[in-house]
Amino acid sequence: MKKVITYGTFDLLHYGHVNLLEKAKSLGDYLIVVLSTDEFNLKEKNKTCYFKYKERKRLLEAIRYVDLVIPETCWEQKISDIKEFKVDTFVIGDDWKGKFDYLEEYCEVVYLPRTPEISTTQIKNDFKMKLQQAR
Repeated sequence: MKKVITYGTFDLLHYGHVNLLEKAKSLGDYLIVVLSTDEFNLKEKNKTCYFKYKERKRLLEAIRYVDLVIPETCWEQKISDIKEFKVDTFVIGDDWKGKFDYLEEYCEVVYLPRTPEISTTQIKNDFKMKLQQAR
């Protein structure tokens, strides 16, 4: 069985996320999603999620491409996750291109293209603009 792993926050889940998960799953038989915890997002990424970890995890678990969701608590856990789960392929969006090449020592590294017209940041910005226009 070929195992694939990906990491992310997956806040305000949208079709760009689903596209990434579908492509990631197509690279193997079993897809592990490592979901950033609320604490990790705040402390390390300096972002607050709209949905709490528990809700984001539940949404991901409902997607047919996802086989397992586990928490991401620190940047450094990637190597131990790859070893523990015997991962064959690490997948991440191409906005991270080159940042995880060091993992090639442990598994294949694939940078997938993002869905260009959608992002959580864009959704948040569009919502803010609509609120301002409504005032």
